[in-house]
Amino acid sequence: MRVYAVDPFEDFHKYGELSEEEIHELHKGEFLYGDIEFGFIANSGNTKNSSFKLQSNLYQDFQHWRNQFKLDGHYADEENAETGVDDETASRYFLSAQTSYKFGVDNESFFLYGDYEVDEFNGREYTTTFALGYGNRLFEGRKNTVDFTVGPGISMYRVENETELEPGQKRVERGELLRLSLQWERNVSKRTRFNQDFSYAQSVSGLGGRGFSETSLISQVIEGLSLKVSYTYRYNSQPEEDKRKVDTELGVTFVYSFD
Repeated sequence: MRVYAVDPFEDFHKYGELSEEEIHELHKGEFLYGDIEFGFIANSGNTKNSSFKLQSNLYQDFQHWRNQFKLDGHYADEENAETGVDDETASRYFLSAQTSYKFGVDNESFFLYGDYEVDEFNGREYTTTFALGYGNRLFEGRKNTVDFTVGPGISMYRVENETELEPGQKRVERGELLRLSLQWERNVSKRTRFNQDFSYAQSVSGLGGRGFSETSLISQVIEGLSLKVSYTYRYNSQPEEDKRKVDTELGVTFVYSFD
């Protein structure tokens, strides 16, 4: 009798059945495709609070151009036990867009990137970044791919009106930066995919650095609908007064894929 080793994740998303490059190839020429992620939690009783998260990752893929659009929103409130009024505890909205011109060999491109973030609890009215540069694939194996982009850009943010400025500090700060991003994708099994997204923008004008990391595992529940478990890490080397450098978020959400 023969005995074969079994991958414990083997029967464990359509994400895992195809690599990201195969997904792009399948939808090449289509106007829009991608996924939408959502989650909601509400508590009542001794503690009354609610939390809502919405995130989307949309693509357009043509012969020489690939466009990517991201939306990330998180809102939470909690009832004040003394006043009975709902107080906001989180309110953050992030938008980004990247267009890439594909040339030469596969996965090689020039890119133009921009983002805009509003976070009610980081002491800034908004933060925005623009960058351009070069992208390519660092590694490609049977189950793993690692892609990167790197290039110069500019950043700008505005300090909230309620914040008292320090001597020499401006309400609106802007400067040059260098931005690097990495994406590692691993097909764990036929229905499960592991993603690691990382980006870091370092100012060369004395405005510090901003980092982002999302580690996630996505597995299909039913056709078109998947479950995502993620850990998000955000870093700001020069936060506003009384603000922390690091924000973290642990999430369990549903992801709906469409084409």
